[in-house]
Amino acid sequence: MMSVALIAVPHTSIPAIIVGVFIIWAVLLDAFETVVLPRRVRRHFKLTAWFYRRTWIPWRKIAARIQNTIRQQNFLGYFGPLSLILLMAFWATALIFGFSLIQYGIGGHEQLSGEPLTFGKIIYHSGETFFTLGYGDIVPTSGAARALSVIEAGMGFAFLGIVIGYIPVVYSSFSRREIQISLLDARAGSPPSAVELLVRLAGRSEDPGVDQKVFDEALRDWERWSAELLETQISYPVLTFFRSQHSNQSWLAALTTILDVTSLVLTGIEGVHPGQAKLTFAMSRHAAVDLAQVVNARHDPSAPDRLPEAALESLRNALASAGLKLRDDDYARDKLAKLRSMYEPYVHSIGRNLLLTLPPWQHPEKLRDNWQSGPWDRVIQARGLAILGQKTRPVPQTIELDHF
Repeated sequence: MMSVALIAVPHTSIPAIIVGVFIIWAVLLDAFETVVLPRRVRRHFKLTAWFYRRTWIPWRKIAARIQNTIRQQNFLGYFGPLSLILLMAFWATALIFGFSLIQYGIGGHEQLSGEPLTFGKIIYHSGETFFTLGYGDIVPTSGAARALSVIEAGMGFAFLGIVIGYIPVVYSSFSRREIQISLLDARAGSPPSAVELLVRLAGRSEDPGVDQKVFDEALRDWERWSAELLETQISYPVLTFFRSQHSNQSWLAALTTILDVTSLVLTGIEGVHPGQAKLTFAMSRHAAVDLAQVVNARHDPSAPDRLPEAALESLRNALASAGLKLRDDDYARDKLAKLRSMYEPYVHSIGRNLLLTLPPWQHPEKLRDNWQSGPWDRVIQARGLAILGQKTRPVPQTIELDHF
């Protein structure tokens, strides 16, 4: 017949109970603010923010040592989903430890063996209660211990519900964000640029310049996208770490491109009314400022100039060739500089923190869009030349996957 050993700490430990209650309260408050509360918390210390700072900084340092850009972006792409799983594990571990402190403090447990009960075994008992395993090798005997076990088991079920409900919502928000970024590929290039977007919009009009109706509709879509970006990434900050499908695309590049485009329109482009551009700039700038605070970005006075004088002149010429005349006087230069100063420090700091590259105002040379690239292009082109009798080199027998 098995003997029964009472817990090694028969008396109540008030400090253990206090610390345990504090840990549970801190974790539950943090989980509520992260998962349920749809707004940014301005408290100085936040457990989730501390967790991401302590995990992202070493991850970013490792990524900085990777020389190949595609491999670096692939490595960084693992952090968002992995950190989401680690955060859930962090919460669960903290709750188990907090309950074990309370159970240790109140006492009233028996073990169905001759071994003495230690704090390590109380942690084990807390874990099996939280995950509702119910082996029964350690049994609560007092009323307080039994009540605490029921509460912890119920919290384990609630935690499982949070995991089941939270992750699909995060990925749904990510999917909506990426759809609009993918649409930008054929409209503004890969990576996107303000000049490319304006030139391609001008190319859709039969007359020189931009079709105002088409242009306003496009900016209206991006105004809504910026608003949704702000709402989802404040509600679910982990989305800021989720990378886009292609290494030359990102939510920051898309946001910066829209700010660049609207800045040029507000500066003055002949034949383009700035009404919708004002609304889109305001919403996009709001998103940039608030999201810089979400990622704890700091102002960098040494940030490089994205649009020096020579680049601005080249930009004017590129727009002029598409029938878009950018205003060129002291007032326009001052206004463009003022508009840029309202958002460039923020997007630069976000890019530096998250290792995201800001898009150029204008590509120095013509680049292929993502939709124009594919792993079979060389084979298909070579076969096409062979059919036409213009083959200049042997047709490769294997498919070259340049992007892998």
